[in-house]
Amino acid sequence: MNTAYSKNLGKKTSYISTYSPELLDPIPRAYGRENITDCQNHCFSGYDLWTGYELSWLNLKGKPMVAVAEFIIPANSLNLIESKSFKLYLNSLNQTRISSEDELVSMLVRDLSQAAEGDVEVKLLNVNRDFSPRVNTTFECIDDLDIEVNSYDYDENLLQGSVSETHAEESLCSHLLKSNCLVTHQPDWGSVYIKYKGKAINREKLLRYIISFREHNEFHEQCVERIFSDIKRCCSPDQLTVFARYTRRGGLDINPFRSNFEDEMSVEREYRQ
Repeated sequence: MNTAYSKNLGKKTSYISTYSPELLDPIPRAYGRENITDCQNHCFSGYDLWTGYELSWLNLKGKPMVAVAEFIIPANSLNLIESKSFKLYLNSLNQTRISSEDELVSMLVRDLSQAAEGDVEVKLLNVNRDFSPRVNTTFECIDDLDIEVNSYDYDENLLQGSVSETHAEESLCSHLLKSNCLVTHQPDWGSVYIKYKGKAINREKLLRYIISFREHNEFHEQCVERIFSDIKRCCSPDQLTVFARYTRRGGLDINPFRSNFEDEMSVEREYRQ
């Protein structure tokens, strides 16, 4: 990776506890998309849903306040925001006095939208009332398939010849998605949700394909766009959505959503998050 795109990853950094929006590190989405077949054609819409579990600031009396925040960054924004810089930025609020939650949301929207070069949405969740992880039951998990796996290197060809003439409309999921950070190679663990309508996709081949990301080095957002593009090209579904919920690191998770037929998909947080 060209280190010019990241000023924090792989480097020793100090945590700053007073408001510092300059910590945010935007990375052009075009950098990753140029290596994903058909991705530059923007064959999808969507967003990246981030959850911030360690958001804290001071009110005007100096009393600490806490909340969980959801950030929605549109997939058509020019930049993604590098996750370590996002964490550093949120931690810079820890000793910052802010008059109200509305002011905090306005600050977050302004800074994140400027970094992403897109319209970012921010929602604060009350830690006592609004946060309730639960298992999803609307998606059929394919992880119990008894398959033999011999390779853990990304291989889009695993999807070749994976469709039948039978028409299907399915919502499938796997919790076996693992990839690695493009720069640090730290493991990223996730659950992937695939909703499609079209020729039935062979589930064993689909699961092997998902597992093939296990040693793959790429950002969360790029992995999901790659999965979407590969399934669209190799399986030609009429409708397709791919959504991944990754486990948190440093108080943040990243959950990219890409679709060619729906604007959002309701998938609750998993227990691993």
